[in-house]
Amino acid sequence: MDVSGRRGPTGDATDHAGHTPAMLSRIVELLSPALTEPGAVHVDATIGMGGHAAAILAANPRAHLIGIDRDADALAIARQTLARYASRVELVQARFDELGQVLEDLGVDHPNSLLADLGLSSLQIDQRDRGFAYSVDSPLDMRMDARLPRTAADVLNSASRAELVGILKRYGEEAHAERIVRSIIAERERQPFTTSARLVEVISAALPAAVRHGGGHPAKRTFQALRIAVNGELDALSGLLPIALDRLALHGRIAVLAYHSLEDRMVKQAFAAATRDAAPPRLPVVPENLQAQFTALTRGAEKPDPEEVAGNPRAASARLRALQRIRPRQEHR
Repeated sequence: MDVSGRRGPTGDATDHAGHTPAMLSRIVELLSPALTEPGAVHVDATIGMGGHAAAILAANPRAHLIGIDRDADALAIARQTLARYASRVELVQARFDELGQVLEDLGVDHPNSLLADLGLSSLQIDQRDRGFAYSVDSPLDMRMDARLPRTAADVLNSASRAELVGILKRYGEEAHAERIVRSIIAERERQPFTTSARLVEVISAALPAAVRHGGGHPAKRTFQALRIAVNGELDALSGLLPIALDRLALHGRIAVLAYHSLEDRMVKQAFAAATRDAAPPRLPVVPENLQAQFTALTRGAEKPDPEEVAGNPRAASARLRALQRIRPRQEHR
């Protein structure tokens, strides 16, 4: 982990000043009741360019922020975005499943609120040299943290047929994974993959015409799958959720924004378990130590309203779930 946050080559806050974070007002509304006391701590586990964090700090002048991101370029921009709140801000370069270590290093036992805005940030999409976007030709990198050992090109060029099929099916839910991988294997034997445009061409050619022209970009699922595999995103999320729930203070609140079904399913299952009693079925009286520790603040997954989607199309797939801790943490459940 790095608490400095270097300035990246494109780390200019003015480049992204018009960016509006997804479901901003709703998130501020949900989390602010936990941040009214002096010294209350809010954790933004995916701080990105700092948009959500700035709104939380503005609405809660006595709150302090711990901002985490694995992307050094994002941290550099967040530092500029949050400059006016510098005395209340700690920024840390880390993967969000390192939350426990981050809190320990900063001497924080139980944060009062936490936000995790999952998936790809606008910064990463817009930086063409990162290789996240399938609409422009760029190097096939896709690393959220440049310190990671493998790029998307490395995965494409070295993984076995079975591994690639597994990646596309598991992380992209791609129904035509076998066809796409067969074409990828044939093409990489001719010449290794280095850029996104060639991969898009190979994917499009491998798909049936009805799928290719049936709505949605034909490469979307494959690019999603590669990105998740390169960055270990689902593994990180499965590590974050139990730590975040366990460490949250009494009456603290947690909100998670997910953007595809794989993420949202994991959040839904973790939150459902947290809001259930741990007692055996049909027990007449549930002992206090077995009662649910959390209550839901959202009814299922909330979606952005049509007005927000019209102004910010990238928010269209956002799904927001939030909980509040209502009982102290139990050592033995």
